[in-house]
Amino acid sequence: QVQLVESGGGLVQTGGSLRLSCVASGRTISMYSMGWFRQAPGKEREFVTAISWSGFSTYYADSVKGRFTISRDNAANTVYLQMNSLKPEDTAVYYCAANKESYTRRVGSVDYWGQGTQVTVSS
Repeated sequence: QVQLVESGGGLVQTGGSLRLSCVASGRTISMYSMGWFRQAPGKEREFVTAISWSGFSTYYADSVKGRFTISRDNAANTVYLQMNSLKPEDTAVYYCAANKESYTRRVGSVDYWGQGTQVTVSS
Protein backbone atom coordinates (compact mmCIF):
# COMPACT_ATOMS: atom_id res chain seq x y z
CA GLN A 1 0.00 0.00 0.00
CA VAL A 2 1.05 3.54 -0.74
CA GLN A 3 -0.23 6.45 1.32
CA LEU A 4 -0.13 9.88 -0.29
CA VAL A 5 -0.45 13.18 1.57
CA GLU A 6 -0.75 16.46 -0.31
CA SER A 7 0.02 19.90 1.02
CA GLY A 8 0.58 23.42 -0.26
CA GLY A 9 -2.89 24.37 -1.36
CA GLY A 10 -4.46 27.69 -0.47
CA LEU A 11 -5.97 30.92 -1.72
CA VAL A 12 -4.11 32.93 -4.34
CA GLN A 13 -4.96 35.78 -6.70
CA THR A 14 -5.12 35.44 -10.46
CA GLY A 15 -1.61 35.34 -11.87
CA GLY A 16 -0.13 34.04 -8.65
CA SER A 17 1.77 30.85 -7.92
CA LEU A 18 1.52 27.87 -5.62
CA ARG A 19 3.65 24.80 -5.10
CA LEU A 20 1.95 21.57 -4.11
CA SER A 21 3.79 18.68 -2.50
CA CYS A 22 2.84 15.03 -2.25
CA VAL A 23 4.70 12.89 0.25
CA ALA A 24 4.42 9.14 -0.08
CA SER A 25 4.78 6.55 2.63
CA GLY A 26 4.35 2.82 2.90
CA ARG A 27 6.50 2.06 -0.12
CA THR A 28 9.12 3.81 -2.14
CA ILE A 29 7.62 5.51 -5.16
CA SER A 30 10.79 5.28 -7.21
CA MET A 31 9.21 2.71 -9.53
CA TYR A 32 5.79 4.38 -9.70
CA SER A 33 4.60 6.89 -12.21
CA MET A 34 3.11 9.82 -10.32
CA GLY A 35 0.56 12.41 -11.25
CA TRP A 36 -1.87 15.12 -10.27
CA PHE A 37 -5.58 15.28 -10.97
CA ARG A 38 -8.08 17.92 -9.98
CA GLN A 39 -11.80 18.21 -9.36
CA ALA A 40 -13.71 21.45 -9.51
CA PRO A 41 -17.13 21.84 -7.85
CA GLY A 42 -19.80 20.12 -9.90
CA LYS A 43 -17.31 18.65 -12.34
CA GLU A 44 -15.64 15.32 -12.83
CA ARG A 45 -12.10 14.66 -11.69
CA GLU A 46 -9.65 15.33 -14.50
CA PHE A 47 -6.04 14.66 -15.37
CA VAL A 48 -3.59 17.52 -14.88
CA THR A 49 -0.08 16.15 -15.21
CA ALA A 50 2.09 13.07 -14.70
CA ILE A 51 5.73 12.09 -14.48
CA SER A 52 7.45 8.80 -15.23
CA TRP A 53 9.23 6.87 -12.50
CA SER A 54 12.60 8.14 -13.74
CA GLY A 55 11.45 11.72 -14.08
CA PHE A 56 12.58 11.79 -17.70
CA SER A 57 9.07 11.96 -19.15
CA THR A 58 6.34 14.40 -18.23
CA TYR A 59 2.80 14.81 -19.50
CA TYR A 60 0.40 17.71 -19.22
CA ALA A 61 -3.19 18.53 -19.94
CA ASP A 62 -3.47 21.21 -22.61
CA SER A 63 -5.10 23.57 -20.13
CA VAL A 64 -1.97 23.74 -17.95
CA LYS A 65 0.88 23.40 -20.46
CA GLY A 66 3.43 26.14 -20.05
CA ARG A 67 2.08 27.13 -16.62
CA PHE A 68 2.43 24.02 -14.45
CA THR A 69 5.54 21.91 -13.87
CA ILE A 70 5.66 18.48 -12.26
CA SER A 71 8.82 17.15 -10.66
CA ARG A 72 9.85 14.41 -8.28
CA ASP A 73 12.49 13.59 -5.70
CA ASN A 74 12.60 9.83 -5.33
CA ALA A 75 15.06 10.02 -2.46
CA ALA A 76 12.51 12.08 -0.54
CA ASN A 77 9.54 10.02 -1.81
CA THR A 78 7.97 13.31 -2.86
CA VAL A 79 6.31 14.74 -5.95
CA TYR A 80 5.83 18.43 -6.58
CA LEU A 81 3.51 20.55 -8.70
CA GLN A 82 4.63 24.10 -9.39
CA MET A 83 1.69 26.15 -10.57
CA ASN A 84 2.31 29.57 -12.11
CA SER A 85 0.07 32.12 -13.80
CA LEU A 86 -2.92 30.69 -11.99
CA LYS A 87 -6.40 31.39 -13.31
CA PRO A 88 -9.81 31.21 -11.61
CA GLU A 89 -10.59 28.10 -13.67
CA ASP A 90 -7.71 26.33 -11.91
CA THR A 91 -9.77 26.40 -8.71
CA ALA A 92 -10.26 22.79 -7.61
CA VAL A 93 -9.24 20.12 -5.17
CA TYR A 94 -5.93 18.73 -6.36
CA TYR A 95 -5.21 15.05 -5.86
CA CYS A 96 -1.91 13.24 -5.98
CA ALA A 97 -1.96 9.89 -7.77
CA ALA A 98 0.40 6.93 -8.02
CA ASN A 99 0.48 4.16 -10.62
CA LYS A 100 2.52 0.98 -10.65
CA GLU A 101 2.43 0.81 -14.42
CA SER A 102 2.77 3.55 -17.00
CA TYR A 103 1.13 6.88 -16.30
CA THR A 104 -2.56 7.16 -16.90
CA ARG A 105 -4.96 9.99 -17.68
CA ARG A 106 -7.88 7.83 -16.66
CA VAL A 107 -9.30 8.40 -13.19
CA GLY A 108 -10.50 4.81 -12.98
CA SER A 109 -7.02 3.43 -13.64
CA VAL A 110 -5.18 5.15 -10.80
CA ASP A 111 -3.84 2.76 -8.17
CA TYR A 112 -3.49 5.13 -5.22
CA TRP A 113 -4.97 8.52 -4.34
CA GLY A 114 -4.17 11.19 -1.82
CA GLN A 115 -6.90 12.96 0.14
CA GLY A 116 -6.60 16.17 -1.87
CA THR A 117 -5.69 19.77 -1.20
CA GLN A 118 -7.84 22.78 -2.05
CA VAL A 119 -6.56 25.41 -4.47
CA THR A 120 -8.64 28.55 -4.85
CA VAL A 121 -7.77 31.28 -7.35
CA SER A 122 -9.59 34.56 -6.86
CA SER A 123 -10.33 36.90 -9.75
